[in-house]
Amino acid sequence: MTTRAASVPKARKKSLGRRLADNWQLYVLLLVPVVITIVYKYGPMYGIQIAFRQYNPGLGISGSPWVGWKWFERFFRAPTFDRMLWNTIKLSVFSLLWGFPVPIILSLMLNQLRFAKLKRTVQTVIYAPHFISTMVICGMLRIFLSPSGGLINLIAGTNVDFLTEAGAFRTIYVASGIWQEAGWGTIIYLATLSSVDPALYEAAKVDGASVFQRILHIDIPCLLPMIILQLIMSASGIMSVGFEKAYLLQTDLNRATSDIIAIYVYEQGIVSAKYELGTAVGLFNTAINIVLLVIVNRIAKKYGDVNFV
Repeated sequence: MTTRAASVPKARKKSLGRRLADNWQLYVLLLVPVVITIVYKYGPMYGIQIAFRQYNPGLGISGSPWVGWKWFERFFRAPTFDRMLWNTIKLSVFSLLWGFPVPIILSLMLNQLRFAKLKRTVQTVIYAPHFISTMVICGMLRIFLSPSGGLINLIAGTNVDFLTEAGAFRTIYVASGIWQEAGWGTIIYLATLSSVDPALYEAAKVDGASVFQRILHIDIPCLLPMIILQLIMSASGIMSVGFEKAYLLQTDLNRATSDIIAIYVYEQGIVSAKYELGTAVGLFNTAINIVLLVIVNRIAKKYGDVNFV
């Protein structure tokens, strides 16, 4: 029997050329996003060398003189470097700590709703802020927080200009971010929960499991890989605080907490046309984000047995 089985020839593995010929339509479709990615993501990386040159538009990138770490040193020696760095980190970390769990909690709550119409209505209401532009959001915040007739002051019975309070800026930034993006963040978690076998819930009910126990032992384990993936993606962007909202809500009186690296890049790289300095700071942010991505992924792999990078 063994001899007979051994005499059966093994199936030959198709060569790369043969596989390409058999599935050329799929590879043509794949070619489109690959080319777009190369052109718009990897192509611009050629300009990273501006961070190490005394850039002269007339000479071009390669013709501009090499100055090494000059622009990085200027950035690190800036009088406001410490303030910008810590403000950026604090805004990102607070947004992550307070904002990351909210979509998960909302998803678990929405998943328990059994009335389809009510569930769709709630989803529409919490999704809506995501589609409002950042500029409009900031305009609304200025109206709500206005010392004269603002909604918050009317409810609290006060007359405080919150946007001039440096201590209130982080709370305003984080809370408005949660309001705007928490509903949109539930989409991916609800999609994951929809893949749970209903038989698991039925078996848990038969065994006498409460709603909280079903969430704890069925829903959360199902969501865990997606939660870790989202955490890795969020942690990799800690240095990339949203520029638009911070810039639009910034005032001269709250710069102590609203002055972040992204605003510095705009002021130096765009307004003052110091492209080398702006590129250097952007490269610094990217390097930090990559390091954080690797660290968080290693931690997730070690303690959660899940890794995606």
